[in-house]
Amino acid sequence: MKLFDMSERFVDSKESRSPTNPRGQRGLRVIIAGGGTGGHIFPAIAIANALKRMDESIDLLFVGAKGRMEMEKVPQAGYTIEGLDIAGFNRSSLIKNIGLPFKLAKSLLQVRSIIRRFKPDAVIGVGGYSSFPVLRVAQGKRIPTFIHESNSFAGKSNLWLGKKAMMIFTATDGMEKFFPADKIKVTGNPVRKEISGSAITKREGLNFFSLEEGKKTVFIVGGSLGAKSINEAIDNGLDALLNAGLQFIWQTGKPYAEKARARALGKSFVWTNDFITKMEYAYAAADIVVSRSGAMAVAELCVVKKPVLFVPYPFAAEDHQMVNAMELVKKNAALMVKDNEIREKLVFMIIELAKDESKQNELKKNIATLAITDADMKIAEEVLKSIS
Repeated sequence: MKLFDMSERFVDSKESRSPTNPRGQRGLRVIIAGGGTGGHIFPAIAIANALKRMDESIDLLFVGAKGRMEMEKVPQAGYTIEGLDIAGFNRSSLIKNIGLPFKLAKSLLQVRSIIRRFKPDAVIGVGGYSSFPVLRVAQGKRIPTFIHESNSFAGKSNLWLGKKAMMIFTATDGMEKFFPADKIKVTGNPVRKEISGSAITKREGLNFFSLEEGKKTVFIVGGSLGAKSINEAIDNGLDALLNAGLQFIWQTGKPYAEKARARALGKSFVWTNDFITKMEYAYAAADIVVSRSGAMAVAELCVVKKPVLFVPYPFAAEDHQMVNAMELVKKNAALMVKDNEIREKLVFMIIELAKDESKQNELKKNIATLAITDADMKIAEEVLKSIS
């Protein structure tokens, strides 16, 4: 598929790019790189939307990894994306990593071509392995680069790239152990305006999923790719949960979708699908949320002010999902169950929380104090101020 008009879009004449007017009459151009999961993609889209709100003339290009979900979600948001032939390190099978050096070399060549054609004024990296070659090449060409680090523990790529970045946007303070202190700007994590500014009512949310008013609604979400352990625990306990008078919005991820659909067949109080595009409707409908505790999930749940039961992903780098969840648990802003205990505890904890209105209200009140709704605008403002 031809994404660009090579003869028109990327060719600037010498006159239009003179030393006194380096961009000619065109607007600013920014590349946003990264992806892999919703935790990287949706903040990237939120930043892009904020940049557009602040400067309508800005030209934005996303760069991601071929075959990953950004290749679908970014065009759905109305932006152009180019895919790289790159893969991440496979921890479960070392032999599958043999081709990584060749893929990295190929991706660097692809990035050089993209940058030569698009001529960006800045590059923003949002995490995911596709962000590394883009920022690495941009830094080699002295193009201003920015990093958004959503987690409380920085990944190795961002550690390396942070040394030459112009600015690093972080979700929390205390990140000086990873990045130069003078480059850090604490902004929080960007939450999509569809969620942070949603005016969807509970009734509209329930109608969207064909569920009933008057029943407690539990939203099960294991991240954009799903969570096998959560899905299995819900599957095994579904009858007990329904007998307790609950109804469900169950996002499974693709691997478990068919099994969940078969399990929910004929059960009118269970809505299930592999992915939910309109998350604002799910949050509006939900009385209780069961979720992984990735940085972006935490940010969204603080904004929507929902009682949440976190199940941290146990294999996250530096166990950062456990750290994320515990920060809220210590503030009495969430409940938590360990992944290896959910088979025995999850169903019981959901039912008990659903019965306890006082606890639900307490969790809602406390999680609301942690919400940040303008991280996207803070990031956009700093980027534009630095390169305009």
